[in-house]
Amino acid sequence: MELYEDFREIVLHNRPLLDVRAPVEFEKGAFLNSRNIPILNDQERHLIGIRYKNNGNEAAVALGKELIDGTPRQERTQAWKDFMHKNPDAYLYCFRGGQRSRIAQEWLGEVGLVVPRLKGGYKAFRAYLMQESERIIKSMKISIIGGRTGGGKTILLHKLENSIDLEGLANHRGSSFGRFISAQPKQIDFENALAYALIQHEAKGHKELIIEHESRKIGHINIPKNLFEALQNDATLLILETALAQRVDITFEEYVTQALKSYHDSYKERAKEQWYEDVLAGLNRIQKRLGSERHKDITKLFTKTYHDDNQQGHKVWISILLKEYYDPMYDYQIEQSTIPITFRGDEKELLAYLK
Repeated sequence: MELYEDFREIVLHNRPLLDVRAPVEFEKGAFLNSRNIPILNDQERHLIGIRYKNNGNEAAVALGKELIDGTPRQERTQAWKDFMHKNPDAYLYCFRGGQRSRIAQEWLGEVGLVVPRLKGGYKAFRAYLMQESERIIKSMKISIIGGRTGGGKTILLHKLENSIDLEGLANHRGSSFGRFISAQPKQIDFENALAYALIQHEAKGHKELIIEHESRKIGHINIPKNLFEALQNDATLLILETALAQRVDITFEEYVTQALKSYHDSYKERAKEQWYEDVLAGLNRIQKRLGSERHKDITKLFTKTYHDDNQQGHKVWISILLKEYYDPMYDYQIEQSTIPITFRGDEKELLAYLK
């Protein structure tokens, strides 16, 4: 039976993967470009686990054959076959590269398909990704783009070839209003995706990694400890300076104009109402730090602007929020930061410095 262990090649070519673990395992964490078509469903896996614990491996294997021989086997093999026809360069894996992936490989062989399976399965590939992440982070010069909220840091980041967008990987803008309609990935999925990004980054020949200034948490995602420590101890900070009026325009475009388009795609006729409720929820999340009076005033202004259907009017409360809440908070964070600041400038100046 063909085994495959060139994990780097899988990452560099974004190779599709057939995950035959149970759905409950897949939900806890998986790899990019993987598709879960399990050999055992959750209930079958549970029953076989009990039999293994009570009666040993031979009895567990016998129960497995009893549960999935016949129609279940035919249906699962056909689903794998369909996937392989669409993804002929895919590999398959289970948790440790043992019985489940070996049996799936045998069944696929019986219908004329030779599909390599990952040596060591999910566990080995995951270990490789984490080890490579740590090695690459230690080897890279790291520059952090900082600056006040709404300054266009993400926009600048996307103009640089040697950057990785952590917020993009985490599917969150990194603020109290930063949630997207679609859910954030699982922590393990984020870490796996980041490892892919780092390996591909290094393979392009980059010696420097440029990222945006983040706290340890991006929404509910934690930046891995090794990366966060490298940011605190080994990185340099570049401050993007942007005029308030431009920051208001950037924030308005992202959190109002673009947000409403996204809401319309998901909520249709309820789009504006749902957006309104979510912005209110964001304001409520920062009420304590904002202060009750300021929270009340901004909420009132936002609500009136919404009900007046005055979309451009949202720039007023955005400006107040930036000046009176986000700016003092960020300035304090910069004062407390131990990361050395090596450059300050506008977008044009920063781009010239970095390139």
